[in-house]
Amino acid sequence: MNARDAILARVREALSVPGPGPHQRAGEMAGHGAAPHPAPPPLGSLPVLALEAARPWLPDGGATPQERLALLADNLGKLKAVFHPVPTIHAAQDLLFSIARERDWKRVAWHAHPLVEPILAGLPCATHRVDPEGGVAADLATDASARKDALEACDAGITGCEALVAQTGSILVSSATCGGRALSVLPPVHVVVATPDQIAATLADTFDLLRERHGKSLPSMLSFITGPSRTGDIERILVLGAHGPKELFVLLVG
Repeated sequence: MNARDAILARVREALSVPGPGPHQRAGEMAGHGAAPHPAPPPLGSLPVLALEAARPWLPDGGATPQERLALLADNLGKLKAVFHPVPTIHAAQDLLFSIARERDWKRVAWHAHPLVEPILAGLPCATHRVDPEGGVAADLATDASARKDALEACDAGITGCEALVAQTGSILVSSATCGGRALSVLPPVHVVVATPDQIAATLADTFDLLRERHGKSLPSMLSFITGPSRTGDIERILVLGAHGPKELFVLLVG
Protein backbone atom coordinates (compact mmCIF):
# COMPACT_ATOMS: atom_id res chain seq x y z
CA MET A 1 0.00 0.00 0.00
CA ASN A 2 1.43 3.34 -1.01
CA ALA A 3 1.08 6.59 0.97
CA ARG A 4 -1.97 7.75 -1.02
CA ASP A 5 -3.85 4.50 -0.43
CA ALA A 6 -2.97 4.61 3.27
CA ILE A 7 -4.36 8.13 3.67
CA LEU A 8 -7.59 7.30 1.80
CA ALA A 9 -8.03 4.17 3.89
CA ARG A 10 -7.81 6.21 7.07
CA VAL A 11 -10.35 8.71 5.71
CA ARG A 12 -12.76 5.86 4.88
CA GLU A 13 -12.29 4.40 8.35
CA ALA A 14 -12.97 7.76 9.99
CA LEU A 15 -16.11 8.31 7.91
CA SER A 16 -17.52 4.96 8.98
CA VAL A 17 -17.83 6.21 12.59
CA PRO A 18 -20.70 8.69 13.25
CA GLY A 19 -19.52 12.12 14.34
CA PRO A 20 -21.35 14.82 16.31
CA GLY A 21 -23.67 17.05 14.30
CA PRO A 22 -23.90 20.83 14.58
CA HIS A 23 -24.19 22.03 18.18
CA GLN A 24 -23.65 18.49 19.50
CA ARG A 25 -20.95 17.31 21.81
CA ALA A 26 -19.17 14.01 21.44
CA GLY A 27 -21.31 11.34 23.14
CA GLU A 28 -24.53 13.34 22.65
CA MET A 29 -25.23 12.05 19.14
CA ALA A 30 -28.57 10.62 18.13
CA GLY A 31 -28.69 6.93 18.93
CA HIS A 32 -26.20 7.20 21.79
CA GLY A 33 -28.81 7.71 24.50
CA ALA A 34 -28.44 11.45 25.00
CA ALA A 35 -30.40 14.45 23.73
CA PRO A 36 -28.73 16.75 21.21
CA HIS A 37 -26.95 19.74 22.69
CA PRO A 38 -29.19 22.82 22.25
CA ALA A 39 -28.15 25.45 19.74
CA PRO A 40 -26.59 28.60 21.17
CA PRO A 41 -28.99 31.50 21.77
CA PRO A 42 -29.28 34.09 18.99
CA LEU A 43 -27.19 37.24 19.11
CA GLY A 44 -28.53 39.74 21.58
CA SER A 45 -30.72 37.27 23.52
CA LEU A 46 -28.19 36.55 26.29
CA PRO A 47 -29.50 37.41 29.75
CA VAL A 48 -28.63 40.85 31.01
CA LEU A 49 -26.84 39.19 33.91
CA ALA A 50 -24.39 37.50 31.52
CA LEU A 51 -23.63 40.78 29.76
CA GLU A 52 -23.15 42.60 33.06
CA ALA A 53 -20.86 39.83 34.31
CA ALA A 54 -18.65 40.33 31.25
CA ARG A 55 -18.39 44.11 31.49
CA PRO A 56 -15.53 44.24 34.07
CA TRP A 57 -13.29 42.43 31.55
CA LEU A 58 -14.23 44.62 28.60
CA PRO A 59 -12.97 48.14 27.79
CA ASP A 60 -15.03 50.95 29.27
CA GLY A 61 -17.69 52.50 27.06
CA GLY A 62 -18.61 55.51 29.16
CA ALA A 63 -21.69 56.06 31.32
CA THR A 64 -22.66 59.53 30.05
CA PRO A 65 -22.65 61.19 26.61
CA GLN A 66 -19.69 63.31 27.67
CA GLU A 67 -17.69 60.26 28.79
CA ARG A 68 -18.54 58.42 25.58
CA LEU A 69 -17.44 61.38 23.47
CA ALA A 70 -14.15 61.66 25.38
CA LEU A 71 -13.47 57.92 25.04
CA LEU A 72 -14.29 57.98 21.36
CA ALA A 73 -11.93 60.89 20.72
CA ASP A 74 -9.16 59.20 22.73
CA ASN A 75 -9.55 55.84 20.97
CA LEU A 76 -9.69 57.41 17.51
CA GLY A 77 -6.47 59.27 18.29
CA LYS A 78 -4.74 56.09 19.41
CA LEU A 79 -5.82 54.45 16.15
CA LYS A 80 -4.26 57.28 14.08
CA ALA A 81 -7.66 58.53 12.90
CA VAL A 82 -8.28 62.29 12.71
CA PHE A 83 -11.28 63.42 14.77
CA HIS A 84 -12.97 66.76 14.06
CA PRO A 85 -15.97 67.80 16.21
CA VAL A 86 -17.75 70.67 14.42
CA PRO A 87 -20.82 72.61 15.60
CA THR A 88 -22.84 72.73 12.37
CA ILE A 89 -23.17 71.35 8.85
CA HIS A 90 -21.78 74.66 7.55
CA ALA A 91 -18.70 74.24 9.75
CA ALA A 92 -18.26 70.69 8.40
CA GLN A 93 -18.61 72.05 4.87
CA ASP A 94 -15.89 74.66 5.51
CA LEU A 95 -13.60 72.07 7.08
CA LEU A 96 -13.98 69.62 4.21
CA PHE A 97 -13.37 72.44 1.73
CA SER A 98 -10.13 73.32 3.55
CA ILE A 99 -8.94 69.70 3.61
CA ALA A 100 -9.71 69.23 -0.09
CA ARG A 101 -7.93 72.43 -1.09
CA GLU A 102 -4.91 71.78 1.15
CA ARG A 103 -4.46 68.29 -0.29
CA ASP A 104 -5.33 69.31 -3.83
CA TRP A 105 -8.07 66.71 -4.21
CA LYS A 106 -9.19 66.31 -7.82
CA ARG A 107 -12.18 64.01 -7.29
CA VAL A 108 -14.08 62.54 -4.36
CA ALA A 109 -16.60 59.68 -4.30
CA TRP A 110 -19.67 59.74 -2.09
CA HIS A 111 -22.86 57.88 -1.22
CA ALA A 112 -26.18 59.67 -0.66
CA HIS A 113 -26.78 60.36 3.02
CA PRO A 114 -28.56 63.22 4.85
CA LEU A 115 -25.26 64.35 6.41
CA VAL A 116 -23.02 63.81 3.39
CA GLU A 117 -24.88 65.62 0.63
CA PRO A 118 -25.00 69.06 2.35
CA ILE A 119 -21.25 69.21 3.06
CA LEU A 120 -20.33 68.55 -0.57
CA ALA A 121 -21.60 71.92 -1.73
CA GLY A 122 -18.75 74.13 -2.89
CA LEU A 123 -16.07 71.45 -2.86
CA PRO A 124 -13.16 72.61 -5.05
CA CYS A 125 -13.07 69.32 -6.97
CA ALA A 126 -15.20 66.93 -9.00
CA THR A 127 -17.50 64.46 -7.24
CA HIS A 128 -18.64 60.94 -8.15
CA ARG A 129 -21.86 59.59 -6.63
CA VAL A 130 -21.82 55.81 -6.26
CA ASP A 131 -25.32 54.88 -5.12
CA PRO A 132 -27.78 53.60 -7.76
CA GLU A 133 -30.09 56.62 -7.55
CA GLY A 134 -27.21 58.83 -8.49
CA GLY A 135 -26.49 56.75 -11.58
CA VAL A 136 -23.05 56.36 -13.09
CA ALA A 137 -21.12 59.39 -14.26
CA ALA A 138 -21.30 59.92 -18.01
CA ASP A 139 -17.58 59.36 -18.49
CA LEU A 140 -17.59 56.00 -16.70
CA ALA A 141 -18.51 52.57 -18.01
CA THR A 142 -20.93 50.45 -16.01
CA ASP A 143 -18.88 47.27 -15.61
CA ALA A 144 -17.43 46.33 -12.24
CA SER A 145 -13.79 46.82 -13.23
CA ALA A 146 -14.51 50.36 -14.46
CA ARG A 147 -16.29 51.20 -11.19
CA LYS A 148 -13.33 49.82 -9.25
CA ASP A 149 -10.88 51.85 -11.32
CA ALA A 150 -13.03 54.97 -10.86
CA LEU A 151 -13.02 54.63 -7.07
CA GLU A 152 -9.28 53.94 -6.95
CA ALA A 153 -8.77 57.13 -8.98
CA CYS A 154 -10.68 59.21 -6.41
CA ASP A 155 -8.71 61.05 -3.75
CA ALA A 156 -11.26 60.36 -1.01
CA GLY A 157 -14.48 58.53 -0.23
CA ILE A 158 -17.11 60.30 1.88
CA THR A 159 -19.77 58.30 3.73
CA GLY A 160 -22.17 58.38 6.61
CA CYS A 161 -22.21 55.57 9.17
CA GLU A 162 -24.54 53.54 11.35
CA ALA A 163 -22.71 54.18 14.62
CA LEU A 164 -19.47 55.17 16.33
CA VAL A 165 -18.30 52.84 19.11
CA ALA A 166 -16.72 54.64 22.06
CA GLN A 167 -15.44 51.38 23.57
CA THR A 168 -13.14 50.57 20.66
CA GLY A 169 -13.04 53.70 18.48
CA SER A 170 -14.68 51.68 15.69
CA ILE A 171 -17.04 52.94 12.99
CA LEU A 172 -19.92 50.78 11.81
CA VAL A 173 -20.79 51.30 8.14
CA SER A 174 -23.39 49.46 6.11
CA SER A 175 -24.74 49.08 2.61
CA ALA A 176 -27.30 51.73 3.60
CA THR A 177 -24.61 54.31 4.42
CA CYS A 178 -21.94 53.59 1.79
CA GLY A 179 -23.43 51.12 -0.67
CA GLY A 180 -20.80 48.45 -0.07
CA ARG A 181 -17.22 48.03 1.06
CA ALA A 182 -15.61 49.53 -2.05
CA LEU A 183 -16.28 53.19 -1.22
CA SER A 184 -14.74 52.85 2.24
CA VAL A 185 -11.79 50.76 1.02
CA LEU A 186 -10.56 51.80 -2.44
CA PRO A 187 -9.94 55.59 -2.15
CA PRO A 188 -6.79 56.42 -0.12
CA VAL A 189 -8.72 58.66 2.28
CA HIS A 190 -12.02 57.85 4.02
CA VAL A 191 -14.13 60.67 5.48
CA VAL A 192 -16.99 59.67 7.81
CA VAL A 193 -19.71 62.13 8.82
CA ALA A 194 -21.75 61.42 11.96
CA THR A 195 -23.72 63.07 14.77
CA PRO A 196 -23.35 62.69 18.57
CA ASP A 197 -26.54 60.62 18.86
CA GLN A 198 -24.81 57.92 16.79
CA ILE A 199 -22.17 57.33 19.48
CA ALA A 200 -22.75 53.98 21.21
CA ALA A 201 -20.94 53.04 24.40
CA THR A 202 -20.12 49.41 23.55
CA LEU A 203 -20.31 46.92 20.70
CA ALA A 204 -23.38 45.36 22.32
CA ASP A 205 -25.06 48.78 22.44
CA THR A 206 -24.20 49.25 18.76
CA PHE A 207 -26.18 46.14 17.80
CA ASP A 208 -29.09 47.36 19.94
CA LEU A 209 -28.95 50.65 18.03
CA LEU A 210 -29.03 48.74 14.74
CA ARG A 211 -32.11 46.76 15.76
CA GLU A 212 -33.93 49.90 16.87
CA ARG A 213 -33.19 51.56 13.53
CA HIS A 214 -33.70 48.65 11.11
CA GLY A 215 -35.75 46.08 13.02
CA LYS A 216 -35.43 42.68 11.36
CA SER A 217 -34.47 44.19 7.99
CA LEU A 218 -30.78 44.70 8.62
CA PRO A 219 -28.64 46.07 5.79
CA SER A 220 -27.05 43.41 3.60
CA MET A 221 -23.53 44.55 4.51
CA LEU A 222 -22.23 45.56 7.94
CA SER A 223 -18.56 46.36 8.52
CA PHE A 224 -16.62 47.69 11.49
CA ILE A 225 -13.75 50.04 10.63
CA THR A 226 -11.17 50.51 13.37
CA GLY A 227 -8.72 53.17 12.25
CA PRO A 228 -6.92 53.46 8.91
CA SER A 229 -5.88 50.25 7.17
CA ARG A 230 -2.69 48.87 8.72
CA THR A 231 -0.34 45.94 8.88
CA GLY A 232 2.59 44.99 11.08
CA ASP A 233 3.42 41.71 9.34
CA ILE A 234 6.87 42.76 8.12
CA GLU A 235 9.33 42.90 11.03
CA ARG A 236 6.50 44.18 13.26
CA ILE A 237 6.77 47.63 11.69
CA LEU A 238 3.38 49.37 11.57
CA VAL A 239 2.49 50.47 8.05
CA LEU A 240 -0.70 52.45 7.36
CA GLY A 241 -2.65 52.09 4.13
CA ALA A 242 -1.58 48.53 3.39
CA HIS A 243 -4.99 47.14 2.43
CA GLY A 244 -7.22 50.22 2.30
CA PRO A 245 -7.32 53.93 3.19
CA LYS A 246 -4.15 55.36 4.67
CA GLU A 247 -6.10 58.15 6.39
CA LEU A 248 -9.42 58.21 8.21
CA PHE A 249 -11.24 61.42 9.10
CA VAL A 250 -14.29 61.51 11.40
CA LEU A 251 -16.42 64.67 11.26
CA LEU A 252 -18.82 64.80 14.22
CA VAL A 253 -21.51 67.38 13.48
CA GLY A 254 -23.35 68.99 16.39
